[in-house]
Amino acid sequence: MSSALLPVVEPIPFEPASQKYQTLRTSLLEKFAAAVPDALKLPRSIIHNPPVDVTAIPRECGILSAQEIDITENYDVTSLAQAIASKKFSAVAVATAFSKRAIIAHQLTCCLTEWFMREAVAQAEYLDDYLEKTGKPIGPLHGVPISVKLRISIAGHWSMAGTLDTLQKATKDSQLIAILRNAGAVFYCKTNQPQSLMHLESLSIWGRTLNPFNINLSSGGSTGGEAALIALRGSLFGLGTDIAGSVRAPAGYCGIFGFRPTSHVLPTKDFLLNVPGFAAELNIMGCVGPMSTTLRDMDLFMNVVMSANPSIQDPQLIPTPWTPRRLEKQPDGARLRIGFMMNDGVITPQPPVTRALTWVRSQLEKSGFFDIKDFVPFRAAEAMKNLNSAYWPDGGRTLKRHLAMTSEPMLPLTAWAIKDVENIDIGVAGVLEQRGKRDLFRYEFAEHWASQQVDIAICPVSVGPACMHDTTFYWNYTSFWNYVDCPGATIPTPIKACRKGTEYYGSEDQVPLSDECKHVRQLWAEGDFEGAPIAVQVISRRYHDDELFTALKTVNEVLERSTSSRR
Repeated sequence: MSSALLPVVEPIPFEPASQKYQTLRTSLLEKFAAAVPDALKLPRSIIHNPPVDVTAIPRECGILSAQEIDITENYDVTSLAQAIASKKFSAVAVATAFSKRAIIAHQLTCCLTEWFMREAVAQAEYLDDYLEKTGKPIGPLHGVPISVKLRISIAGHWSMAGTLDTLQKATKDSQLIAILRNAGAVFYCKTNQPQSLMHLESLSIWGRTLNPFNINLSSGGSTGGEAALIALRGSLFGLGTDIAGSVRAPAGYCGIFGFRPTSHVLPTKDFLLNVPGFAAELNIMGCVGPMSTTLRDMDLFMNVVMSANPSIQDPQLIPTPWTPRRLEKQPDGARLRIGFMMNDGVITPQPPVTRALTWVRSQLEKSGFFDIKDFVPFRAAEAMKNLNSAYWPDGGRTLKRHLAMTSEPMLPLTAWAIKDVENIDIGVAGVLEQRGKRDLFRYEFAEHWASQQVDIAICPVSVGPACMHDTTFYWNYTSFWNYVDCPGATIPTPIKACRKGTEYYGSEDQVPLSDECKHVRQLWAEGDFEGAPIAVQVISRRYHDDELFTALKTVNEVLERSTSSRR
């Protein structure tokens, strides 16, 4: 390793074979390291001999002051904005605290691709001056630091669409960033994502992002940098994108909240468009979504963005009012109807996931607030087969051309993503055929949902807890909902994975449902997932995003009370 690089924890060193690519990588990492003062660097002893769980290090390493620990650990976005508006904290103090904690988090998990503390502090100084002169905050996010996935454009900073040849500096803020900046948000870092943007892990030219709760596990992807950063409270709120689970999977892996809206609800105008897998959006739309430490912060974000009427600037958006309904206003006092899908008929999730679902169901049943029933899975194997062609209609040829531009080596999970369709170019007619299959599937799924007589569904986020590195092979539990374009969110539970050896539950589950299910069991037997948090996924009908948040609030209140009683 060059002495000019910032050392990070690397349980599996990333050493690309291509000398050209390695030279480009070293140049990027040296530029990153040049911005980091020595006072914010962790001792080499931690980097070379870290604990498996690194979540306590930011608090204990001695780099943060007592006030900075308080700012980063004892507030969410909502309460922090209130504290800044009341002048309990200055925006500068907050920007400094989160910038410092973010660079600590990066050294532990390789979660960042860019860190610009100096710019953030300058922005915060302007906000403090504004508050002092006017006596009021500039907007509801006044002084709140927000972290952003690499792909999403911020003026003057790197954006990349999954391959090195697409790396470029944005000349202006994307529409969403402009809305948040106008509301007072402060931007201070950008976060890691994987090659191709089509892994549920995050390994790129900047390195491999680790799970803070167990560094031998993945933080998820493609918004894995955000998830790891938020889990270490180097951020309270971040932005990601999701076309196959890229917000929900990392949020679930790292035990935080994440939301993937229905397509064309939130603005993606001015995001980097030259994406190697962009043809996927001919049939499966990617979405931007928030990730946070609390549910109310995601609701605050939605209110801020939707109140800006983003559809006026982005004609792709469907004007959608953000007016989450209160449950007590339901007709005839009807209780919320929740369907639990314990497996999708293709892969039985690993034991901690089943345990978390069982716990959530039991708590909701005990509350007496809900009508609980089973949710029958719907043709998941067919959906996954159709999705593979939809994601890569040219068989990965465009992706390969992008990789070749900089001699970028294809990473193992990129090869896995395209293996079933590699070099099978379905052409225009095939894309149209896929559109027909997709629409018919959605019509039939809508009928299926109606037959279940539920308002929301609760299901796994993934086939297991956070995966061992380079083994996140199966996207079923997130990408299915992208295929039918239903909004979904993750809710953390108090359940954590224990050491390997726990048996699968129930006699009916003893026989694997498929070859994929058998492989997932093998991965469970071979891995050690100690400490990995488990979340569940909550789904509502397409364009019922506001109803989803109504349900989320009520479900989360019950689970938070139950979690408190366990302590």
